[in-house]
Amino acid sequence: MELVLATFTALFTVVNPFGAMPVFITLTQDDSAGNRNQQALRACIYMALILSVFFLAGQYVLNFFGIGLADIRIAGGLMIMRAGFGLLTSKAHRGKKVSKGVLKEGLEKDDISFTPLAMPMLSGPGSIAVSIGMFTSALSYSDISLILASISLVAGVTFVILVFSHQLVSYLGKAGLSALSRIMGFIVLSIGVNFVSTGILALFFGGR
Repeated sequence: MELVLATFTALFTVVNPFGAMPVFITLTQDDSAGNRNQQALRACIYMALILSVFFLAGQYVLNFFGIGLADIRIAGGLMIMRAGFGLLTSKAHRGKKVSKGVLKEGLEKDDISFTPLAMPMLSGPGSIAVSIGMFTSALSYSDISLILASISLVAGVTFVILVFSHQLVSYLGKAGLSALSRIMGFIVLSIGVNFVSTGILALFFGGR
């Protein structure tokens, strides 16, 4: 249970579906409720598959390029810390940053579930780094199954949040979203610090 909670908390805060709500609403503003739900469902399935693949195969990819797990933890931790700091700023309530070109392309596309919704908004570099960093040789098959189940749970909760995004934005308002973003940002920043510290320990002292 502790493994499930730790994995869910780490991934959920980095995925940050609340930050994706404003962009999702913008890209699906002219769609019917049924089509919006289908887009959200496909995006969350894609996100779960992407994070699961990187969790299972990420270590082999790193070995192929000669990158150690400690290296990815430090680099990923710095990236996560930057994202967490961004969530703590006053403009965090505007949602995740998406370039104007990507936003324009998304408005013109019929299917936004894979890009830009699933990648890079939900399963971006930060969440991928967290997924890779969770894999260690000490994990048993049951541990791996629990982590994969946690990834699916994150996808399920994200789907519910996106489905009710219009109601949540209307209920919370800008002030509520800003406060929520700051809370998420603090947790994300803490996760980034943990990644950097454990990476440094593994790199210089052989710890994990």
